[in-house]
Amino acid sequence: EHRRSAMATSCASWTGGAAVFAASRVHDNARVRTASSSGRACAHPSARPRLTNARRNVVRTAAADPTAVPRAEGVQDGEWNALDERLVRESQGDAEVTFERSTSMKNIERLLSGDGTRKPGVDPSYNLLGMTLPELKTFAEEAGLPKFRGKQLRDHLYGVKPARAIDDLTTLPKAARRQLEAAGVSVGRSVVHHVAGSPDGTTKLLLRLHDDRVVETVGIPAHEAGHSRLTACVSSQVGCPMRCTFCATGKGGFARNLATHEIVDQVVSLEEHFGERVTHIVFMGMGEPLLNVPNVLRAHEALNKEVGIGSRHITISTVGVRGAIERLARAKLQSTLAISLHAPNQELRERLIPSAKAYPIQELLDDAQQYFIATGRRVTFEYTLLAGVNDSIQQAEELGRLLYKNKLASHVNIIPYNPVDDAPDFKRPGRASILNFKNTLEGMNVPASIRQSRGLEAAAACGQLRNAYQKNALQAEEA
Repeated sequence: EHRRSAMATSCASWTGGAAVFAASRVHDNARVRTASSSGRACAHPSARPRLTNARRNVVRTAAADPTAVPRAEGVQDGEWNALDERLVRESQGDAEVTFERSTSMKNIERLLSGDGTRKPGVDPSYNLLGMTLPELKTFAEEAGLPKFRGKQLRDHLYGVKPARAIDDLTTLPKAARRQLEAAGVSVGRSVVHHVAGSPDGTTKLLLRLHDDRVVETVGIPAHEAGHSRLTACVSSQVGCPMRCTFCATGKGGFARNLATHEIVDQVVSLEEHFGERVTHIVFMGMGEPLLNVPNVLRAHEALNKEVGIGSRHITISTVGVRGAIERLARAKLQSTLAISLHAPNQELRERLIPSAKAYPIQELLDDAQQYFIATGRRVTFEYTLLAGVNDSIQQAEELGRLLYKNKLASHVNIIPYNPVDDAPDFKRPGRASILNFKNTLEGMNVPASIRQSRGLEAAAACGQLRNAYQKNALQAEEA
């Protein structure tokens, strides 16, 4: 009785000891049997395989006629790891093992095939990065792997040492990794092409994508009152189609939207570089996030649930895309919406932001109000201060009246202009003008603050996100 109790305890904890426990289980859809020193099988319930009725029927057929079930090519005995990470051998002639292995590759190929259509610029492989835990579990099951492999994939993708290639998924058996690679499955990481830093610690990473496009992401560290924070400024597009007249990114043209994994990878890459967790995210890099709503929302979900960044620590910035703010409001995110206003009236806004012609300022403010009603989150208005263009006391008063009239729960973030070579007509206002603008708004009971520019030396400050390695204007890919 004592020996039986000891064996049950050993099976339950899945540990080795003086004697190797025996188990019958499904491992990557392959039931691997090990023999104990006494030759007796372990009867622990958790070790028993769970098969669907359809699979039981196939296994019974295969047992009667083993030649009816083809053996998987390239899969050798002994390539499937035990839970205790030791290499074990399958039982010879196990028809169930043979069947499960032979269908694994077919399941993966079926899962990835889809309808055979892919949009230009989308990585042709199937990318794991950006998937949430439930999605990874579903992927594992549909690819012919046990469900618990989904959690292992999650740990590899978003853990302390994020995987860069399928071979880095070391808790997966080698044969399973080969099958994933053969089916075109990819982790979804980009190559860090260049790193530029500032004395204040701000760092810009240039990430080279699968199609040789380059996208930029910026890490902004801060240490205040004994607390550290690391903000990731992420891009949502390669280039930007909005063409704001004072913005370096818009001068470089537009190529395509970023895929979900390409957005998430920016945050993961910054965490790798800094050796610490990102605490805040601002979608204020290259591109207009609301022209890429599906991928931005999917990236938001993965960053929130898997990377562990609170929704209230994520800000989505936009110059305004008709209908998109309403769509964002329906998602009921607890994230901050930051609207790049930059002008107190429609006429001036159209001069600074050509796309504003399609989106009247009053309609934009109405949509901002609906976002607040739907989420309970006040809206931030970004206002880039340009000397002699939009920085006068009169314009501050006009802005204050506009926001007060609409009774918006809002905050104005004043951004002193960062000079750009491609826009020599614009200048940064003096300190007195900046303070006067802020004080005027606050005197009208409009909350306002002045953003501290970071990363000027790395050409990484707001409005300067243009790829120095790709000076030629980007061309949009054909739909």
